[in-house]
Amino acid sequence: MPARVLVVEDDHEIRALLDRFLAGQGYAVSLAQDGAAMDEALAADRVDLVLLDVMLPDESGLELCRRVRAETRAGIIMLTALAELPDKVVGLESGADDYITKPFELRELAARIRAVLRRRTEEPSPRPDPLRFNGWRFQPERRLLYSPANIRIALTGAEADLLLTFCRNPRRVLTRAHLIELTRGAPDSLNERAVDLLVSRLRRKLAGAGRQLELIRTVRLDGYIFQPDVESPR
Repeated sequence: MPARVLVVEDDHEIRALLDRFLAGQGYAVSLAQDGAAMDEALAADRVDLVLLDVMLPDESGLELCRRVRAETRAGIIMLTALAELPDKVVGLESGADDYITKPFELRELAARIRAVLRRRTEEPSPRPDPLRFNGWRFQPERRLLYSPANIRIALTGAEADLLLTFCRNPRRVLTRAHLIELTRGAPDSLNERAVDLLVSRLRRKLAGAGRQLELIRTVRLDGYIFQPDVESPR
């Protein structure tokens, strides 16, 4: 079955353009002009990826992004005219897998959609047992992370990839360049600054009792080291 992409965009011309382009790329396309229409589309059928505009008339795209991430396993790519780094960070921290600014090249958008969908469709089957460290449980193929108190922590695809890389290389100093090499996904979407942002976001999610847990330690001038022992599935 073709991957289903939901376009959430209030601009009629952009919505129509994306509808034609994505259909031409072989995707099944659904359209929504606001949050209410998005909710109806998500309830009506499966959605593999959401293209989500940030500036919407009724509800912030960031709020919608958090809702999609909490309720579905669909990939999320934010579409916005806000090009400053802090805006991108907020979008990624809201649960987006990727972020592309307007105006954008359709070929670049198509490549980013393929990268996010590839991470989703390459999930292994059958489902393996979770990785365990310091009381945490991590199921990378489902992007599920559970705290020692059994609280579910939502992860983006990039965060799950990074955590999996750390879990596969515990107690080993990994440079930023090495993390880029080891982390799967779209290689051209990662740079050393992006790695630092991903590590910062992951650290905040690996937090407890109001303090930062020293699970990921910065090694000055070298990179990062994942400190706990990791119990792999048998």
